[in-house]
Amino acid sequence: MKKLPLGISTLSKLLENNCIYVDKTEYAYHLTTQPGAFFLSRPRRFGKSLFVDTLKEIFEGNQKLFEGLFIYDKWDWNKKYPVIKFDFAEGILKSGKDLNEKIHEILLFNEKNLGVTTVNKSISGRFAEIIKGAREKYGERVVVLVDEYDKPILDNIGDLSIAKELRDGLKNVYSVLKSQDANLQFIFMTGVTKFSKVNLFSGLNQLSDITIDDWFSSICGYTDIDLVQYFSEHLSGSSPEEVRNWYNGYNWTGSESVYNPYDILLFLSKKFSFQNYWFETGTPTFLIELFRKHQYFLPNLENIQVTREVLGAFDVDYIDPIALLFQSGYLTIKDTYIDDQEQIFNLKIPNREVRQALNSQFISGYAGLTSLKLDSRLQMKKELSTGNITSLIKTIKGLFAGIPWRNFTNNDLANFEGYYASVLYAFFASINAQVIPEDITNHGQADMTIIFRNHIYVMEIKVVDKLPEGNNAALQQIIQRNYGEKYRNREGMTVHEVGLVFNKTERNLVQADFLTTP
Repeated sequence: MKKLPLGISTLSKLLENNCIYVDKTEYAYHLTTQPGAFFLSRPRRFGKSLFVDTLKEIFEGNQKLFEGLFIYDKWDWNKKYPVIKFDFAEGILKSGKDLNEKIHEILLFNEKNLGVTTVNKSISGRFAEIIKGAREKYGERVVVLVDEYDKPILDNIGDLSIAKELRDGLKNVYSVLKSQDANLQFIFMTGVTKFSKVNLFSGLNQLSDITIDDWFSSICGYTDIDLVQYFSEHLSGSSPEEVRNWYNGYNWTGSESVYNPYDILLFLSKKFSFQNYWFETGTPTFLIELFRKHQYFLPNLENIQVTREVLGAFDVDYIDPIALLFQSGYLTIKDTYIDDQEQIFNLKIPNREVRQALNSQFISGYAGLTSLKLDSRLQMKKELSTGNITSLIKTIKGLFAGIPWRNFTNNDLANFEGYYASVLYAFFASINAQVIPEDITNHGQADMTIIFRNHIYVMEIKVVDKLPEGNNAALQQIIQRNYGEKYRNREGMTVHEVGLVFNKTERNLVQADFLTTP
């Protein structure tokens, strides 16, 4: 049985240690057989670095590494190209000075590796000199590979002044690629986000973005076929459906969705223990704060439609939360359609891991709850699964009572139905309940429907200025507009119609009533 390639992003090391290598050289072959400049965005820990290293070994002509792989009998191994590689994965850079020192270190490494010398002191001049020197020495155009091109910026995305400073410093490097076009054979850049050409790749108009290209959808990650072909021995005894539900679901418009490699490898090494392996490697603190700042209505995450323009650009001057969610891997493409000659993308949360873990973070961000969070989630799960709404109402009151007062300082969150709906959505979604926001019927739309096991909860939420007197207005709306009608008579399901009334001053649930239909 071959070993699991845990934490290995170097092709030679992987193969020399008898580790599993999922053959991605067919994608590499289609890219490398044409001169050009290519960009790929994928979430962290998706195998980007290993793919970059694979490209490096191909261009350097290390034929022996590729025995038995797709590209072995198709590539001209007699032709070797000089390769310049940039890798920004190591360390965290906190200033323009740190970045410049890092870049000079990278340039020095490439000088020594290629055996060329430079006299220029500036970064752009030195980089250009290395490219020209390598072209002259080896008689072939140069290949430039850039891994984690955006990491210095993303590491400082919470401090926009530093992020912009680092963006400008990187622009100084990448601008050289345009001026050296005649000396370059191939450029491949990869990272998490897609920054706009204007602000980072000025002049590099030939950069081709393959991020949501159908053909390259599975360029990183493992498909179901890959699991059967390469990991069948390791997976023996596990439940394919459970593994798929937890870790599959990432799609960039290809016909087949993929698994996060990091999840699969950790899941196998931990003897089939389902945990949030990938999510725990990078808690999206800045992203959560961004959503809270913009008072984003979290239930909308269940039904997001965007254009290619939203998915394809990002910058620190204007950060679109949805674009960042997509590029970071917390949202993925469900399907697409054409509307008036424009491609529209329907997005979704990819799998159970992300759904549970991301919404757990939203609970902390929107409600500021820590120790109370786990107890409330477990209690809600029990109550929803048994239809115990009386107890559920007490749990909801308790969790809102536990939200720190500082959460409402200098904002008007408590005045909006969307805030209460967002907190409830985060709790329901974090226990993997199916949530239908703004559930449309022929009489209107309910604020939220939750389906959990054999229970359906149709909910209406209202926020009032004064303590309510008399009938529950939220429940009366459900009854009058018959929101629960479309769910009745479903075999084996119990329908609950629940009206929740919150008060702006109390910042809590002050009236809750329900009707249950067996």
